[in-house]
Amino acid sequence: MNTISRFGAGIALAALTTLACADYPDKPVTLVVPFAAGGPTDKIARDLAEALRKPLGQTVIVDNTVGAGGTIGSARVARATPDGYTLLVNHIGMATAPTLYRKLSYKVPDDFETLGLVNEAPSVLIGKPTLAANSFAELRQWIASSGGKVNLANAGLGSASHLCGLMLQSALKTSMTPVPYKGTAPAMTDLIGGQVDVMCEQAVNAVPQIEGKKVKAYGITSLQRLPLPALRETPTLSEAGLKDFNVQVWHGLYAPKGTPPAVLAKINAALRTALKDPELIKREEALGLAIVNDDRLDPAGHKKFLVAETARWSKVIKDAGEYAD
Repeated sequence: MNTISRFGAGIALAALTTLACADYPDKPVTLVVPFAAGGPTDKIARDLAEALRKPLGQTVIVDNTVGAGGTIGSARVARATPDGYTLLVNHIGMATAPTLYRKLSYKVPDDFETLGLVNEAPSVLIGKPTLAANSFAELRQWIASSGGKVNLANAGLGSASHLCGLMLQSALKTSMTPVPYKGTAPAMTDLIGGQVDVMCEQAVNAVPQIEGKKVKAYGITSLQRLPLPALRETPTLSEAGLKDFNVQVWHGLYAPKGTPPAVLAKINAALRTALKDPELIKREEALGLAIVNDDRLDPAGHKKFLVAETARWSKVIKDAGEYAD
């Protein structure tokens, strides 16, 4: 092909790309959730998908691609065609996977386009119903006297409950016996049944169990109390003695690296509109979630935050020495 032909082909390709961006989206968009259906990230993604449907003018299909702590679904999106039709909703695991997994098949943030943060979700430190401790101070004393024999449940390596548990042990300057499960549901079942002692779990999952008096609540992991009826009397862990303890699970929206800027702009605009949807806000607040409404909703701000969180959690994970194969 001579220079003129190559030039002509380049113009044609550019024209086709521009046309494709102008028409975007002209078919359903797939929102990949790298965790099982029914879990907290899945619930959030399904609400977001419905809220995105109107501003995008297309159906948004939620596809659960599970396994390896969320890395299989994330890898799928990193390898997807960068056309805006395959997106990812992932939580804090985007920042922890680079340290947790020694052989990660993608790079963060290099293999993704950040589209904006969606929300932040505090967790609640909860205990089995038969625990004698009725306050965090009493629980802390019991943990300190246990000699590391306290069973600390989590939903698996890299899960929100696992990460919060690492930070809790670091703040308490003590060790507990980790009991990993394959998901939140079995971990919660065993906590309710008394097979394990304590667990750090997202409010979205913990609140129904607290309301039903199936577990005891000892502290909230954010710096602000939650206005939910079941937690109005529950202090933050910072108030209760772990000064500045702040562990929140955030969720962000991502596209494959190389997605055209015009498409990214349309998705970000749709996200901003979706996060103002009264029905979405109502559902998020009912779950104890806070919609992000700051510079992290901007792609550049999201990326800056992701880089900072990756560095923060890298130290926590390395200090704990807990890695995946």
